[in-house]
Amino acid sequence: MIQQAAQPRIKTKTDTNLRQYMMLLILVLIIGFFQIVTGGKLLNPMNVSNIIFQNAYVVILAVGMLLCILTGGNIDLSVGSVVAFICACAGTFIITWKWDPYASMILCLGISILIGMWQGFWIAYGRIPPFIMTLSGMLLFRGLTLMILNGLTLAPFPASFLNFSTGFVFAGDPLSALNPFGLRNATSLIIGVLLALAFIISQALGYARRKSKGYDVESLLSFVIKAAVIAAAAIALFYTLGRYRGVPTVLVTLGVILLVYSFLTSNTVIGRHLYALGGNEKAARLSGVKTKFLMFLAYTNMSFLAGVAGLVFAARLNSASPQAGQGFEMDAIAACFIGGASAYGGIGTIGGTLIGALIMGVLNNGMSIRGLDSNLQQVIKGSVLFIAVAFDVVSKQRLLTPVIDRAKDLLNVRGKAA
Repeated sequence: MIQQAAQPRIKTKTDTNLRQYMMLLILVLIIGFFQIVTGGKLLNPMNVSNIIFQNAYVVILAVGMLLCILTGGNIDLSVGSVVAFICACAGTFIITWKWDPYASMILCLGISILIGMWQGFWIAYGRIPPFIMTLSGMLLFRGLTLMILNGLTLAPFPASFLNFSTGFVFAGDPLSALNPFGLRNATSLIIGVLLALAFIISQALGYARRKSKGYDVESLLSFVIKAAVIAAAAIALFYTLGRYRGVPTVLVTLGVILLVYSFLTSNTVIGRHLYALGGNEKAARLSGVKTKFLMFLAYTNMSFLAGVAGLVFAARLNSASPQAGQGFEMDAIAACFIGGASAYGGIGTIGGTLIGALIMGVLNNGMSIRGLDSNLQQVIKGSVLFIAVAFDVVSKQRLLTPVIDRAKDLLNVRGKAA
């Protein structure tokens, strides 16, 4: 009996670990594959920097989209148009009207928050379905973008604005003259080592705290291996960046966003309530969770991050284009679902979303280096998204099957008793 009871627990734990590390393993395999087929070009230091620059907006949007999905599988279709609208506002303020770049950036972020509050209010309190409301926003803000720019592209932005997204940390590295390990920017390696040490210490403290409180934790060997691999990967990344021009400024922005939202979803009441809302809205509301406010907050936050992504993208292009943001909502949604977010809501992590965005970014970059036809690239990315969502749906059904069977048995017993 004990052995039979232990087997399901072991199987459940194994399934959870497999789901947790599956996407990370797939990412490693994709990187290895394209590194081979591109003749080593994928992990070339300059190309690694390009991957970060090219996919920064996807990561930013995907983090915001995850919070919307957590509320119950809801999505925001307007983010691409909001990105374009913020690009147009930034171009008008900075290029046309010659306003101060930093004041203009703050104003643009304020505008994006107001957009999110407008949409969030009607979704949360007006009970307009998110799909319809954000579809309306997608059309509305795309039209406003075209009206503001009059169909033209504004360029160029001043250098002070471009450094927000295209600059490098410690570009004039004083240690570069020493040229240690063949690095052009030695400070990058130092930053990587310090971040790896901070990560290991924080993870070790968290592991000890959870174990002391009696929580279910992974084995010590599994924890050590995972922490060592992630720390080594971080050092390798910053070493590679140091062989080019150092740490991109936008990577600092991404790091701050990932840390803040990872803490928000994992260690705060708001984060726990978001998961509860996505798990069962009615039960969460009866338990005292302010479901309407959380919905309002999720969509306001999504628009704010779309504003950040708009500024990053405008600096990346060094222009404000009417075509900016086309298809960005699809990239963000795909990154979330590929990274393990559930189509039903209530499941998903910031780390998984980052992995999903990296999978999309490496696929895009690798296929472009290989010169694959753009139509074929769309087919491949669509297939990857389908597989990820299908895996989530099948897993969900398989996990719910015992519960459904048990409920049927109880109903049958009650029916016979009656």
